[in-house]
Amino acid sequence: MVKQAEQIREITAKIFEDKKEAGGVKSLYYVGCGGSFGALVPAANFMQRESTVLRSAVISSNEFLHSTPKDFGPNSIICLSCHKGNTPETIAAAKLGKEKGAAVILLTWLENSEIIPYGDYVVRYEFDASPDHLAGDIDYAGEKTLCALTLAVETVQRSEGYAHYEAYYKGLELITAVIRKARRQVAERALAFAKEYKDDSFIYTMGSGAAWGAAYMESICIFMEMQWIQSACIHTGEFFHGPFEVTDANVPFVIQINEGTTRELDERALRFLRSYGKRLEVLDAKELGLSVIDANVVDYFNHSLFNNVYPIYNHALAEERCHPLSTRRYMWKVPY
Repeated sequence: MVKQAEQIREITAKIFEDKKEAGGVKSLYYVGCGGSFGALVPAANFMQRESTVLRSAVISSNEFLHSTPKDFGPNSIICLSCHKGNTPETIAAAKLGKEKGAAVILLTWLENSEIIPYGDYVVRYEFDASPDHLAGDIDYAGEKTLCALTLAVETVQRSEGYAHYEAYYKGLELITAVIRKARRQVAERALAFAKEYKDDSFIYTMGSGAAWGAAYMESICIFMEMQWIQSACIHTGEFFHGPFEVTDANVPFVIQINEGTTRELDERALRFLRSYGKRLEVLDAKELGLSVIDANVVDYFNHSLFNNVYPIYNHALAEERCHPLSTRRYMWKVPY
């Protein structure tokens, strides 16, 4: 078992024991901003689908501060994701968690940062720190998204039991090999994508289910933040309720096709795009090898697959556009 998963198992056991006399654990909230928010979507999706007794949601840090759930308090767990531990809104949300008596779990990469004093428990996740995240030599089972998901699995297991608990951990064992193979598989496609889309001023992303967060992150963190390309993330289930009207032969789409329960939503959108559009980049989880994971839990691994395949595309696009992924004009440079 990856070290982060073992740590999270121990943390969850301690929290449930500590809160037993005070009425137990009744809610689990996931909080973060930007990419850290998107990375928490699979865990929140898991809680929504698999828990019958616990309240749960994923909430952007500043919204959590200004519109805090009424039940948030001593019977809550709050899991905050903050990569370098210096996002002011997330630090403030962690501080609020302390004040309210919740169990505060921090998911972060750095060992020491501003947010650390506000965490009851700190989990340092795996992160590919190589230039443009291309090395691919980390254990993806210990990355941010899967740390948050493992917390959800352990929380449900302890509160009511999870029928596919063992299948989940088997998936965790398999995911690193799947991702590494998929990254190699898309290498040539990524180069072609970069040449095709380097001059576009707008690119849509599409996804659904537990993987929607990966499409969201690609849209706001890569295309908008790091490449200054206009973008929007469209849920494939919402595509036919307005957004499909923008489809034509010139509009580019990047669409994720999940393996699992929401695949039909994605395939329906893809059928339409292939009929009325021409400029499509399709990331199909089945084609990329995710089917080796048990069908009962595969939904929750789509995000990690897509999110770790995207850097291959992102690096190629940045190179082709002569626009490094580190370029900013506002972020960390002006007051905001």
